[in-house]
Amino acid sequence: MAAAPAAPAARELTQNPLQKTWEPYDNGLPAGHSAQRGVCMTNCPTLIVMVGLPARGKTYISKKLTRYLNWIGVPTKEFNVGQYRRDLVKKYKSFEFFLPDNEEGLKIRKQCALAALNDVRQYLSEENGHVAVFDATNTTRERRETIYKFGEENGYKTFFVESVCVDPEVIAANIVQVKLGSPDYVECSNDEATEDFMKRIECYKNSYETLDETLDKDLSYIKIMDVGRSYLVNRVMDHIQSRIVYYLMNIHVTPRSIYLCRHGESELNLKGRIGGDPGLSVRGKEFAKSLAQFINEQNIKDLKVWTSQMKRTIQTAEALGVPYEQWKVLNEIDAGVCEEMTYEEIQENYPLEFALRDQDKYRYRYPKGESYEDLVQRLEPVIMELERQENVLVICHQAVMRCLLAYFLDKPAEQLPYLKCPLHTVLKLTPVVERRGFEDSPHPPIAAAPGAAALPPAAQGPAVSEQGGMDAPPLPLETFRM
Repeated sequence: MAAAPAAPAARELTQNPLQKTWEPYDNGLPAGHSAQRGVCMTNCPTLIVMVGLPARGKTYISKKLTRYLNWIGVPTKEFNVGQYRRDLVKKYKSFEFFLPDNEEGLKIRKQCALAALNDVRQYLSEENGHVAVFDATNTTRERRETIYKFGEENGYKTFFVESVCVDPEVIAANIVQVKLGSPDYVECSNDEATEDFMKRIECYKNSYETLDETLDKDLSYIKIMDVGRSYLVNRVMDHIQSRIVYYLMNIHVTPRSIYLCRHGESELNLKGRIGGDPGLSVRGKEFAKSLAQFINEQNIKDLKVWTSQMKRTIQTAEALGVPYEQWKVLNEIDAGVCEEMTYEEIQENYPLEFALRDQDKYRYRYPKGESYEDLVQRLEPVIMELERQENVLVICHQAVMRCLLAYFLDKPAEQLPYLKCPLHTVLKLTPVVERRGFEDSPHPPIAAAPGAAALPPAAQGPAVSEQGGMDAPPLPLETFRM
């Protein structure tokens, strides 16, 4: 009797420690790896591809989106093809470089696009990046098809973001505010720069193919018309893409200022104790009065005032004599079992917790409490609403203010818990337009508030003295000490 054929050996399943997916292995090597190359997992990296003519705000969108995704914990990097071109061609001559029949220009532009895509591949496939933003015009269907195939071959999900402007005033404002500060035109007069740039736009217009509801029905994309006047969204495929769409539908470019400050000094600040729900100290009440005077003298149009639901922020806002809104999500970080303790008491009673907090302050979670990482997730609705609003004063708490500042100043998670947010100080943030799109720019002057010298400083207990330094911010920042 013939022996029964041997049963095939069970395939070993080995976890990929970087991608966190389970793959079949055979003799220590991935089984059928080459056949699975094009398979896109649910949690695979995302390639965001910008689309649009020059001076349509693509770089503004790219930078804001990159900042937002990094803030919520999604590793993201922007790849601006225009910068690759500037690095390769040191001196820009004229719009003729962009003419469709300029063979040398076409060769250089293609070289730059390929170099950027190679860097995208390295970032997403080798450096554990989650999202790459490919910032270029990408105005032809052929170019977008090439990028889409690149994404498929590497297992990325591709999402297109097109900015369309037909309003002449919007286009003119973009040209004046953005491109006249471009490195391409540092040696040109405003009139020369405007004339050349308008001709550069014309170089793209004849071949521009916008994303089409019928021809591109299988692609995932959002079209933004006239800086947010209307939107068209197609085939949102996953959680990351839905977050991107949600964010892009909330941002605007209306000039405004955001004022951030902590509550006035509290009774627990005096004792060096963290958390709790105490009222203001005598100094804290003096700060509230000084804040009211300062805000009144600023004469801020349609100012909205937000507080947490804790006594010390509410009492600070009450002194302003204006309507204010209470947000529970603006409450201070929950210190759990350590609420109302001093840092010395925490070190004595919970030495292991104290040491763990020192090792990774951003991700450390208080027992039965929160971490800074938790707080960022809690504060996302506040960021969304701040992006939608115009002038707002947020009266909050130290940890909360650090999280908000980290978003606006584009600070990494490692620096967030050490941003300097002293008591009795107002920070004013004003988005401005700079070169290569709407960007945040340095604002070195530090101005004292009227009457500031007359107000005594807050008591410096352990709860308010553990702040580290802060680099020069990329967002215009004025500090008013009270």
